[in-house]
Amino acid sequence: MYSAAAAAAATASPPRRDFISVSLGPEEAVGVGGYNNSKAWRRRSCWRKWKQLSRLQRSVILFLFAFLAVCGVISYTSMGEPWKSLTNKSLDDQKTEAEIPGLKLANPAVLPAPQKADANLGDYPELSQQKPPKLPHVRRGPSNLQIKPPRRDMRLKTRHDTSRVVEEPVQADKEEKTEKSVISWRGAVIEPDQSTEPPSSKVKEPEKPSSVEADDQKEPVPITERQVAVIEAFRHAWKGYKDFAWGHDELKPLSKSYSEWFGLGLTLIDALDTMWILGLKEEFEEARKWVANDLVFDKNVDVNLFESTIRILGGLLSTYHLSGDSLFLEKAKDIGNRLMPAFKTPSKIPYSDVNIGRGTAHPPRWTSDSTVAEVTSIQLEFRELSRLTGDEKFQKAVDEVMKHVHTLSGKNDGLVPMFINTNSGQFTHLGVYTLGARADSYYEYLLKQWIQGGKKENELLEDYMRAIEGVKKHLVQRSQPKQLTFVGELAHGHFSAKMDHLVCFLPGTLALGAHNGLTADHMKLAEALIETCYQMYAQVETGLSPEIVHFNLHAQKGHKDVEIKPADRHNLLRPETVESLFYMYRFTGEKKYQDWGWEIFQNFNKYTRVPTGGYTSINNVQNPSNPEPRDKMESFFLGETLKYMFLLFSDDIDLINLDKYVFNTEAHPLPIWGPA
Repeated sequence: MYSAAAAAAATASPPRRDFISVSLGPEEAVGVGGYNNSKAWRRRSCWRKWKQLSRLQRSVILFLFAFLAVCGVISYTSMGEPWKSLTNKSLDDQKTEAEIPGLKLANPAVLPAPQKADANLGDYPELSQQKPPKLPHVRRGPSNLQIKPPRRDMRLKTRHDTSRVVEEPVQADKEEKTEKSVISWRGAVIEPDQSTEPPSSKVKEPEKPSSVEADDQKEPVPITERQVAVIEAFRHAWKGYKDFAWGHDELKPLSKSYSEWFGLGLTLIDALDTMWILGLKEEFEEARKWVANDLVFDKNVDVNLFESTIRILGGLLSTYHLSGDSLFLEKAKDIGNRLMPAFKTPSKIPYSDVNIGRGTAHPPRWTSDSTVAEVTSIQLEFRELSRLTGDEKFQKAVDEVMKHVHTLSGKNDGLVPMFINTNSGQFTHLGVYTLGARADSYYEYLLKQWIQGGKKENELLEDYMRAIEGVKKHLVQRSQPKQLTFVGELAHGHFSAKMDHLVCFLPGTLALGAHNGLTADHMKLAEALIETCYQMYAQVETGLSPEIVHFNLHAQKGHKDVEIKPADRHNLLRPETVESLFYMYRFTGEKKYQDWGWEIFQNFNKYTRVPTGGYTSINNVQNPSNPEPRDKMESFFLGETLKYMFLLFSDDIDLINLDKYVFNTEAHPLPIWGPA
């Protein structure tokens, strides 16, 4: 309250400044309107303080708050994707572990993320592999027909070309820091380093191979004398075909005539990419004219699904990729569509035969079964056709076959029987297991599909790894007296020391798997088996292998490791041993593999060459004086055998680079799918 003295003083002297004293009682201090530390009181207090600030001070504070908010939004955006990808990676890893029993994802804190499938194998001694030194690159195609990789998007190419100098070190650093999924299987480190590019359901314009990248231009590697000899051999064989069998399936060099199988020029189509790789421009151009003007698939003829796929479809696709000529892709689409009726079966397991003119398909006349190798060795070609055309029906049909076979019972530690019924979809003739005829390329295509698709299809890897374990457990034995490692057969629990020459594909396949990160044990087995395949030639009188050999399991005086029965002593100019020699030399650089191949090549020239043109199969490899020529040159002699010879004798490891291409079972290289 006011005092009376204070009031009187104020009235008497107005100019003076006096002070007012206010006393608050305890009740008023805590009453309504007083300070009580409540939120409402604090809000009013803060607002009064805010109003007391100058306009400049308030503007500065508001600007700081706005700046912090913008920084927060930017940080969230930049951190969101890494967190999302990290979460997705974890989920994908869990899915991979669940899909393949026995596979465990390597701990990224322990194992550094590899750059490529085989780039860091040196960090793991048990996985290290020998490779020949990097050699300069050479383009073997004719001067205006260079090998060309499939085109990437032109916008990406332009951006890449204009910023190559800046991007290369950045990309290298990015690859070093990027973590990738690493699969561990029995000591192997396997990295799915490429994304499978699934075919789009929308039909697109055919992809065209692009011009060679600037960084692919390297100094040519000189052609070797042995390669020159192979070119001469090819020209000699081609002369016989051109003179006596032009446009027909196979040459009969002794009678100077031809034989027909499908009537589709099998030898010519099989040899297209061989001519390209050997640089035979003139021969390639005249063969191309025949394809353009005379190759017609609209004809009333039954063809074998497997053989026409690996030879015709595979040959056309390969030639398209090497040459960039769309003619070959158009022909590939035509034959691919005409083969599709084979898949119209109750089980989706395709029939063996198709009438490409009528659009009908059927099993062989004597059975409703198809062979397992035939229905599971058409996938590389149909998958690639889908990728190029954007029409998923081709890949869908062959993928269904593999998924079905993956689930079937009747296997023996990954080994499959030889036959499968097209109605029931079940294996038949159970209990017989071989890596020879009717089953061989099933195992080859398990690995090669996995590689083709970027190492992401784990069911294929699982089946392949289990099968090789089954081979080692049930089929691998050693002969006497030289202790040669060979692969026999198993029939209802009984082992047979019989080995087809066809089985000699296996060393190359095992080496290819080891090169792509699989266990080093596969390479050791490959080295042992290729020695055996060479001995199948070296221990025979003509230096040429028979179709089938039997190995001695017990030492007998005067007996070699290899025994040959009269019905098995023919030689069909087969490529499997030369194929594996090529893989072994490419991955190890050991010259002995070239020398072994040269011996085989010289013996082909000595015992199978026909003076008027061509080479012939022979009936008796044990009779050097009279090998009994059969008067037939198989199309695969030009499509496979001479092609692998030429590649084996090359010192250019980039001539059909095995990190960019995968060969089908007829030696037609198809590209490994890059990132989508």
